[in-house]
Amino acid sequence: MSGYEVVIGLEIHAELKTLSKMFCSCDASFGGEPNSRTCPVCLGLPGVLPVLNRKAVELATRLALSLHCEIAPYSIFHRKNYFYPDMPKNFQISQYDLPLGVGGHLDLEMEEGVVRIGITRVHLEEDTGKTVHASESGRIHGSEYSLEDFNRAGVPLLEIVTEPDVRTPEQARAFMQELKSIMEHLEVSDCKMEEGSLRCDANISLRRYGSEQLGVKAEVKNMNSFRALYRALDYEIERQKEVLGSGGEVVQETRHWDADANVTTPLRTKEYAFDYRYFPEPDLVPLELDRSFIAEVSAGLPELPAQRRNRLREDYGLPEHDAGLLTSSKALGDFFEAAVEAGADAKTVSNWMMGELSAHLNTHNIEISQVPITPAQLAVMIGMIDRGVISGKIAKSVFEEMLASGKDAETIVRERGITQISDEEELVRHIEEAIRENPTSVEDYRKGKEKALGFLVGQVMRKTGGRANPQLVNELLRRTLEGET
Repeated sequence: MSGYEVVIGLEIHAELKTLSKMFCSCDASFGGEPNSRTCPVCLGLPGVLPVLNRKAVELATRLALSLHCEIAPYSIFHRKNYFYPDMPKNFQISQYDLPLGVGGHLDLEMEEGVVRIGITRVHLEEDTGKTVHASESGRIHGSEYSLEDFNRAGVPLLEIVTEPDVRTPEQARAFMQELKSIMEHLEVSDCKMEEGSLRCDANISLRRYGSEQLGVKAEVKNMNSFRALYRALDYEIERQKEVLGSGGEVVQETRHWDADANVTTPLRTKEYAFDYRYFPEPDLVPLELDRSFIAEVSAGLPELPAQRRNRLREDYGLPEHDAGLLTSSKALGDFFEAAVEAGADAKTVSNWMMGELSAHLNTHNIEISQVPITPAQLAVMIGMIDRGVISGKIAKSVFEEMLASGKDAETIVRERGITQISDEEELVRHIEEAIRENPTSVEDYRKGKEKALGFLVGQVMRKTGGRANPQLVNELLRRTLEGET
């Protein structure tokens, strides 16, 4: 089955970071008592009219420009008609054939080189409500009843549709990670996948290598993490290969990713555009963006992740790997630069963030904004290492307590009495004890066996509870063994 090429297109939905909803003044923030953030407009009651949220248009324009899209001077909203319980109006106000942004691209730095993914369109629409199914799986199958929460209905939503340029699950994951970072730097969305403010669907098909005709696609939904996106696509590729390899035909349908079973399952037959019976929204005037508005938005664009990566490499001398990880989210990059501004060495900060701090975030499945320490506190701890107050080994235990308690390093070191011992007289006493207790190792060192010195250093560290300055112990031990003291 190696004769097939994978073709993937992504559809990403991002809730915009506005105070109010798309067409009314209801609170657009996440959560709240079910159905407490609604009004006649977002509930679709008769006799009300929608009013377009200007901030949503501005944020959408920011992202479209950052993705190198052409901004349409004239676009309109349509009614997308379908009947689901989470749609109080029985239609969704969206953009169809005249979207806000078209024809952009996003370049990905992959192992195989730079991969350009085309952007078909960026358009505005409103979000739906949330259906809660009373079943063990949370799905409608086996559910005794379902509940509707319309707090989310009408929240400004941005849809980004790619060209079918993605060829591997790795590229799909990289695209989503880069897009998320861009949106965070632009501050257009909080991108919290666990809260549903960033969602991704994938259209995937296989075709014979060399063929220009696309294969029959399946749309995969419910991929609420980068890991889920990768695993779902990887599974679906193998499933379609097996179907085609056995002489079968892939059915155009929407499939659900089951993260527990690690499989995709049929959800419904895939709709076509004509199924939605699009027609222009009669209660909204066309959206016309003049050049001055577009120029103003363009002038206000911040530094984007790709630009930030280059600057971190050039200004701080960071390797490409470090710069890539530190710009994978805006919050990580901000934390890093704040710690450097507080006086810490850039590479040392990077090492701590990619090592101990990253491990803590992954273990507890949290974001850096949720840790109880500040960049300045990390900088102070690094300064204590540089001044010899604590060793690198002691610093690791101090850092663990900082992350657990929120206390600063100086307080922890003072309370635990774990400052590094750099007093030469005290260290010499421990060194002489180690020499007396380990004559064989002393003899081995004098015969040229360097490993014996490491063993003796370890004995001194044990006697001091790991608090001895290892560099100074090494130096004093050599001098003692060689008869210089």
